[in-house]
Amino acid sequence: MEFTEAYKQTGPCCFSPDGRYLAVAVDYRLVVRDVVSLKVVQLFSCVDKINFLDWAPDSEYILCGLYKRPMVQAWSLSQPDWTCKIDEGPAGIAYARWSPDSRHILTTSEFQLRLTVWSLVNTACIHVQWPKHASRGVSFTKDGKFAAICTRRDCKDYVNLLSCHSWEIMSVFAVDTVDLAGVEWSPDDSAIVVWDSLLEYKVLIYSPDGRCLFKYLAYESGLGVKTVAWSPCGQFLAVGSYDQAVRTLNHLTWKTFAEFSHAASIRNPTNAAIFKEVDDPWQLDMSELCLSEGFSRNMQGNGAENGTEGGSRVKYAVMDAPITLPSQKPVTDKPNPKQGIGMLSWSSDSHYFFTRNDNMPTALWIWDICRLDLAAVLVQKDPIRAAAWDPNCPRLVFCTESPHLYMWTPSGACCVNVPLPNFRVVDLKWNSDGTCLLLKDRDSFCCAAIVSPLPEEEEADQSDVTSEDE
Repeated sequence: MEFTEAYKQTGPCCFSPDGRYLAVAVDYRLVVRDVVSLKVVQLFSCVDKINFLDWAPDSEYILCGLYKRPMVQAWSLSQPDWTCKIDEGPAGIAYARWSPDSRHILTTSEFQLRLTVWSLVNTACIHVQWPKHASRGVSFTKDGKFAAICTRRDCKDYVNLLSCHSWEIMSVFAVDTVDLAGVEWSPDDSAIVVWDSLLEYKVLIYSPDGRCLFKYLAYESGLGVKTVAWSPCGQFLAVGSYDQAVRTLNHLTWKTFAEFSHAASIRNPTNAAIFKEVDDPWQLDMSELCLSEGFSRNMQGNGAENGTEGGSRVKYAVMDAPITLPSQKPVTDKPNPKQGIGMLSWSSDSHYFFTRNDNMPTALWIWDICRLDLAAVLVQKDPIRAAAWDPNCPRLVFCTESPHLYMWTPSGACCVNVPLPNFRVVDLKWNSDGTCLLLKDRDSFCCAAIVSPLPEEEEADQSDVTSEDE
């Protein structure tokens, strides 16, 4: 892998949808860089510190959320002198997002009093009363023609379908939830999934005309749904819950066809590859070298500064079953226990999905939906902070707030050292074409690119599971 130098950031960073630009918040300044050269393309100054960034789908406009004001500012990449300010006044702004046409901004007020659609074309605005959530509860069709917005009135949850052309309400239907937690269109726009709060396990599938196609309740008398994710192909719906299991539904009958449990012990028989992160100290024979005392101290100091813990590095060791994974017992007297499927995401080809069970935060599970079996488990030394699939292939990259980057593909796994001093990766994102990877530290960021090996090198490495230190 190749890495750039580190650059300052104080808040959100995100790639443009076309993958050409990178927007970075530095206090009250919005810095837009070219992805290839990382040169500054545009520099905008907001009226306060930037808390949130969102690119318009056409990569022409950038939205900045200044929630301390509260205010939203939007900027144009091609017209630097153009700007837009949205101020809800006493109602405040809890969240803002772009519409699919890139010419409207949707803001949700504090206390979910109303959702407002602001037009950048004719300055008109349309209100939707009593949205259910600030950042959740809104989903757009893939073709960008319709929006599903969840609302609540008279102690009842509703789904409002709006046209993204006129922003008129096309239909409203009540949903059978006690406390609706989220809504999501299917990738083919043929169905809408809604799910209940964590207090009750309930997943409901609706048609766009409001008919309930299927109601799924896996169990009763326990904490319910925690994560929901459609596969990119639209054929599978994965539901992660607090009982440490993922259940997958098919799009034809909406019946459950597989259940994937996360047991603390992995026993035989299993076809899963188990990778465990271990220390890999440098193997250097220095018996015949004569170094001055000052030079030795300098080398040791540089090793510690680079975050390599005295020159050591890490690698993956392939483990055999049976193996017991590190786990934590959830605290029972506090809300939102760290238990259940907290992370769930599909690969771009819908062949794999990964999960993280929150009471086993150092283990990442990768499942093969074609074989309906566990493909791999990666056991880390530190809790997993973020993970992301390559947009072009089943390659998974993740981080643990350490100076290393971790990668898995169906052919194996490896560890990559980040060659920047005191840089610990806390978050990561791919750009849309998979050519660049954004790595974030607490107050800086860098970009990385995966260099394709030569054909003969690739063949030689297929049978090896090694550590990379680039």
